[in-house]
Amino acid sequence: MAQKNPYLIEVRDLMGRPGEMREREITVVAPETFGEALAQVREGSEIEIDLKLESVHEGVLVTADVNTTMDAECGRCLETFATPFHVEIQELFAYTPSEAEESLVQGDHVDLEPTLRDAVVLALPFQPMCRPDCPGLDPESGELRDVEDEGSHGGIVDPRWAALAGFTETVTEPVEAAESNGSGLPESD
Repeated sequence: MAQKNPYLIEVRDLMGRPGEMREREITVVAPETFGEALAQVREGSEIEIDLKLESVHEGVLVTADVNTTMDAECGRCLETFATPFHVEIQELFAYTPSEAEESLVQGDHVDLEPTLRDAVVLALPFQPMCRPDCPGLDPESGELRDVEDEGSHGGIVDPRWAALAGFTETVTEPVEAAESNGSGLPESD
């Protein structure tokens, strides 16, 4: 006996009955790894889907809240981490094909797998971070920076910015003079 595809959702009771609605919660397993590089939902990960199926004149409108776990590598410090991942989907499964590429009602069911895969992959972050304040790696040593060291660069100045080093001194001198004479204006010569 062939195993039933959990991504196939029967909609026979909704077809041709605009205004009818059904809600359903399902848990499926990712059939393959969704995503690549730094962020992905791995094959075998549990995916919880809260479905709302609505019959409309053109077909069946599927709205879903998808919750799973994303495995990622931090784009700053390169540490691996897992974090909850949420994506919302809304897709019209049409009864008849049109010129636009649409998902179709197939027989008496809709296949959520391609729609789910596309939505998850598009929502994965391009450069995930393990935490918002991750200081990343030190560019000189390659070691993980401490949060306290974030502002220090060891006195090394990028040669492209070296010409601007003297600029800050000329700007701060008139400001300090204005503060010391109490007038708020720099002293005139």
